[in-house]
Amino acid sequence: MSEHELVIHPKRAKGEDGYRIFSIRVKEELLERINDIALQTGYSRNELIGRFLEFAVAHCTIAN
Repeated sequence: MSEHELVIHPKRAKGEDGYRIFSIRVKEELLERINDIALQTGYSRNELIGRFLEFAVAHCTIAN
């Protein structure tokens, strides 16, 4: 490749970074609590929700 070439690689398709986007509905009170935690910690709301979901899934027990 010479210095006069511009090589452009194809963009990754959505979801190829291991993440998926989806919508959820939450109660306003819960959203306010998450926003407060985000302000106090400096994490984004998205980062917090991801962490909360990972924790919940790791500690989930299915009752019979």
